[in-house]
Amino acid sequence: MKIFIDSADLDEIKQAFDWGVCDGVTTNPSLMKKAVDKRVSAGEKLDLKEYIKRILEIAKGTPVSLEVTELTAAGMIEQGKRIFDMFNPVAGNVNVKIPVNPAFKDGDTTHFDGLRAVRALSEQGIPVNCTLIFTPEQCLLAAKAGAAFISPFAGRVDDLIRTKAGVKFDKTAYFPAEGMMKDDALVEDNGVVSGIDLVEQCVDVLNIYDFEAEIIAASLRNPRQAREAALVGAHIATLPFTVIRDMLKHAKTFEGMDLFTKDIVPDYVKMLKG
Repeated sequence: MKIFIDSADLDEIKQAFDWGVCDGVTTNPSLMKKAVDKRVSAGEKLDLKEYIKRILEIAKGTPVSLEVTELTAAGMIEQGKRIFDMFNPVAGNVNVKIPVNPAFKDGDTTHFDGLRAVRALSEQGIPVNCTLIFTPEQCLLAAKAGAAFISPFAGRVDDLIRTKAGVKFDKTAYFPAEGMMKDDALVEDNGVVSGIDLVEQCVDVLNIYDFEAEIIAASLRNPRQAREAALVGAHIATLPFTVIRDMLKHAKTFEGMDLFTKDIVPDYVKMLKG
């Protein structure tokens, strides 16, 4: 499973790549603006365009998702092309993030505009990350439209199910992949019992019909979710910096290092020094 860092912080992105485990970046405009404003307030001369270019250069050779802000098919297609033409020459690694359905409610005329934009951009050779996926059927339609990446939002599904169950929760807390029981019944959202279950069903849809798209398990909030995304076959997990960092932690590993250090043989160390 590939790991993308879900961040707009240049220092976090650079650190993740320096660690040697990062395979790409996902971000969004509001987070990038906050990151730029933070640097500018600290005295750095920088604008948003230059900041995006620096992210792309750090991530050279790996995909970086840049998001549209328009809500109609025509607007998303035009803006997606502009994003690609403006930024892809920097490092050849831009993909355009498009919502699967930009409508705000059932019956809005933009209901299928996301898929129309995915199709149009994909046919022009622009790779698309189709986001805000909450059902396997949305995943199927995104794949049929030609999306290169499809992003089911696992953590937000967990939030929805915990809310349905009337449970108070911390968003970063682990939610069981097998779901949650209430009144002797499994709480579900139209057949989906957890965010990881959604990821697994989306992976199954792509595998059954041999689509070339890759599933990005998104909105993951703790290392155990990252593990479970890997176990259900997600091609990619996009993770906050803190989750990537915490994946390497275990008390017995720290204890083991302490014991290994105390057990060092001086003659062995001397030999290795040459």
